[in-house]
Amino acid sequence: MAVIPVERKPLSFAERTYLPQIASGLKTTLMHLFAPKVTLEYPEVRPEIPAGYRGVPTLVKDPNGREKCVSCQLCEFVCPPKAIRITPGEVPEGSGREHVEKGPQEFKIDMLRCIYCGLCQEVCPEEAIFLQNQFSMTGYTRAEMVNDKTKLYELGGTLPDQHFKWDKKKAAAEHGNAH
Repeated sequence: MAVIPVERKPLSFAERTYLPQIASGLKTTLMHLFAPKVTLEYPEVRPEIPAGYRGVPTLVKDPNGREKCVSCQLCEFVCPPKAIRITPGEVPEGSGREHVEKGPQEFKIDMLRCIYCGLCQEVCPEEAIFLQNQFSMTGYTRAEMVNDKTKLYELGGTLPDQHFKWDKKKAAAEHGNAH
């Protein structure tokens, strides 16, 4: 089997000196030099966060400052990377939540494992876990990136409760006014 060489046309003088390629590169550089700037001075200027953004998962309290989480552990079971760890515990007496079987003794979310999928928020029957608009979490060690219950409540705060699930009197009054 014979090998047939491929005939190539010879390069012109301009192609041999690479002048067209240099001119093309300079043209691109000059276009970007005089174009309007698109850089944000982060962190002083924050980008706009679109609606429906899935950020850091946090725990929230009801308007009366009580824990909404009842340690059902659904968020722990549904979490694909297994970033959530819950240790159920007893509900303290006199907390106004005696009708709840258990509460979280320990609640941890490993932010290095979290993939911000939002399944924990979707599956929570008590609306106790929400994804916030925060998008930059930093730390110097792996331990700093594991948010415990105190940190999760600090990040989440209190959200308005549309259902008044724990306020039996208020829910009954609202229900009575509707009829």
